[in-house]
Amino acid sequence: MNIAIITACPSGVANSIIAAGVLEQATKTLNWNSSIECQSSFVPGTELTQEQIDSAEVIVIAANTTVDTTRFVGKKVYQGDINSSLNDAQAWLENAVKQATLLEQASTPVADSLANSKTAKIVAITACPTGVAHTFMAAEALEETGAKLGHQIKVETRGSVGAKNQLTEQDIAEADLVIIAADIEVPLDRFAGKPLYKTSTGLALKKTEQEFTKAFEQATPYQAGQQSSSSSASSEEKAGVYKHLMTGVSHMLPLVVAGGLAIALSFVFGIEAFKEEGTLAAALMTIGGGSAFALMIPVLAGFIAFSIADRPGLAPGLIGGMLASSTGAGFIGGIIAGFLAGYAAKFIAEKVKLPQSMEALKPILIIPLLASLFTGLVMIYVVGGPVSGIMTAMTEFLNNMGSANAVLLGIILGCMMCFDLGGPINKAAYTFGVGLLASQTYAPMAAVMAAGMVPALGMGLATFLAKDKFVQTEREAGKASFVLGLCFISEGAIPFAAKDPMRVIPSCMAGGALTGALSMLFGAKLMAPHGGLFVLLIPNAISPVLLYLVAIIAGTVVTGVTYAFLKNKAEAKAVAA
Repeated sequence: MNIAIITACPSGVANSIIAAGVLEQATKTLNWNSSIECQSSFVPGTELTQEQIDSAEVIVIAANTTVDTTRFVGKKVYQGDINSSLNDAQAWLENAVKQATLLEQASTPVADSLANSKTAKIVAITACPTGVAHTFMAAEALEETGAKLGHQIKVETRGSVGAKNQLTEQDIAEADLVIIAADIEVPLDRFAGKPLYKTSTGLALKKTEQEFTKAFEQATPYQAGQQSSSSSASSEEKAGVYKHLMTGVSHMLPLVVAGGLAIALSFVFGIEAFKEEGTLAAALMTIGGGSAFALMIPVLAGFIAFSIADRPGLAPGLIGGMLASSTGAGFIGGIIAGFLAGYAAKFIAEKVKLPQSMEALKPILIIPLLASLFTGLVMIYVVGGPVSGIMTAMTEFLNNMGSANAVLLGIILGCMMCFDLGGPINKAAYTFGVGLLASQTYAPMAAVMAAGMVPALGMGLATFLAKDKFVQTEREAGKASFVLGLCFISEGAIPFAAKDPMRVIPSCMAGGALTGALSMLFGAKLMAPHGGLFVLLIPNAISPVLLYLVAIIAGTVVTGVTYAFLKNKAEAKAVAA
């Protein structure tokens, strides 16, 4: 038997290379002659020659991405999943030869077929960790740019209030392309077989046309369980860690908000009124502190693990998070537990091989049990003690630090919140503040939210102070930005930062640093991690209220005045012309 084999996977790295070696070895065992073409972006491959194609009795394609079969028309061809070929390569090859059929019409790569289409039907999903700003701004950018490019597009937003404008089965069936702009994990099984491209909400918002171009060029058919890549495997892995963390944070946030406000309401009856059993204050404290806050760390860890390993990772993650909470390891321990549980569950799922009759037991029995035991033992005997000590020391330091250290911390947090406006650095500062709420440390969260309001408020103020330096569309954006700033949505400043980053970002950081420093200096405390100034409507959610407002106003004025001064009037005239 003389056959030709092609292996291909979306990244062109792992599966493509491994399958080529496994299948070549299997042909030797079968005493077949084979020619191998490994489509890889990692190692130089040898393309099948016309002579090899002509002499082959069967062309076997092992791939989970589309392969151009134009050159195989008229030959007997079998196309199968590359992952299936790795289980029992010899049996898989024998079956492939038996089922090969004459190829009468070629299939072309997804990118080629999409590029040849002037108008494409596109469906998309946008999702960010908080489910507030980036989710909807990215959706709007995709809709506007898609319409401008002549495509039909429908975008499902998975925000803090759930999925809106949901994609129907018919929408998906008719779609030529799927775009996933998400900073957290979203379920993708319904897109099986569809050309799919993954990116972030930030890129979808700031470089929308570029992402459309890349989507048409790089989209690959999605298969359940496949990690679709929008770039190299290494960059996908790095982005994955951030995405897993943000998935945990996004599911934890509602608990933090509800719990924090319930605690604040209990203080309406007096700071220590909750200590008297049977009172409404005690009930509110039980709801907020005893229940909502108690679930924070387990949910954080559980959904980090869920993001990594899907449903089999959820139970080990929740158990690890509960252990982090009970051992005093806090939110840092919860993060460690989430990643331990997730990668343990993923390793067991991929590496532990069982007879087909027992495979059904893996997700409901074997993976949860083994991953929970591993995570639990590591948390109890290795991680819990040291991390608990670190958390205790950090909490004591934060609660007892002098004014100089407090101001310095406020400056750092303020600069981080204003540097990338909802990006990884902003989210790192935000996660730090939210995580400390579980330890009854409320000052850093107050500084984080106050500084996070400054960029959007400052841009709104700048457009008011220097109207002649901004065109009409920028002045309108300034009004919207001011409202978003009041709601603690830093992303309102993104349109300005995208056009003029070298002046906008330093102006925002200057104001944010001042606000963060003043908030810490005044000893401001915040019970809820979101809501902006509207949290003032909840008694005792913020204290002291007046000084907190002074910190926000001071930073807003610095940012607004600085950018109003730095803004080049000539640029506004040029845009208007």
